[in-house]
Amino acid sequence: MGEKTNYVLSFLEFSGFFAPVAFILFHIVRQFLFIPAVIVCLAGGLLFGSVFGSLYSLIGLTISSFLIYFLLKLFPSVHNRLHQIKLKWFGPYTNLTHGQIALLKLIPFMHYQLLSYCLLERNKNFQDYAVGSLYTNIPVVIFYTVFGQFFNSFTPTMALIFLIALSVLIVVLREKFVVIKWKDFFKATS
Repeated sequence: MGEKTNYVLSFLEFSGFFAPVAFILFHIVRQFLFIPAVIVCLAGGLLFGSVFGSLYSLIGLTISSFLIYFLLKLFPSVHNRLHQIKLKWFGPYTNLTHGQIALLKLIPFMHYQLLSYCLLERNKNFQDYAVGSLYTNIPVVIFYTVFGQFFNSFTPTMALIFLIALSVLIVVLREKFVVIKWKDFFKATS
C-alpha cells in the first residue's frame, strides 16, 4: 500500500499542470467513492503546500458542492433520503446556521452531503447556496490543508479536546429560537 501511495504522490508532483486539474477532479469524484473531504484536503497540503493546496481544495470542494446541489434537484429520491437522515440526526425543527455547518464540516466523520443538504434548506436559490457553500468550505479547507502536517503528532487527548471545542462552538452558534407550526405543537398522539 505504501509503495502505491508513493507512486501516486510522485506522479502528481512531476506532472506539472495536470496535477492541479487531476486533484480538483478527484475532489469532485471523491464523493462518489465515499472518501472524506478531509483526507483529500490533507493530501492537497502535502502535495501542493498550504497556499496552492488550499486554493485547489477550495475550488474542488466548491465545484463538488455545486454538483450536489444539481443532483439533489435532479433526483428527488436522494433529496428525500437526505431529508430523512437530517430528521434522524438533528430532529425536525433544527435549522443549522452557516457557522454551524462550517464547524460541522470540520468534524472528519460528518456526512458532507447531509451538510450540503442543510445548506440547501437554508438557501433555496442557487446563488445564495453557492455563496454559502463557498463560505462554509473555507474553514475546512484552510484548517486541514495548513494544519494537516500536525495531525500525525496529535495525541488522543488533543483530538478529544478539539472535538469538545467544536461541540461547544456548535452550541454557541446555534439559532436562538425555533419555530414550531401550530398543528405540529398540538399534534394528537395516539
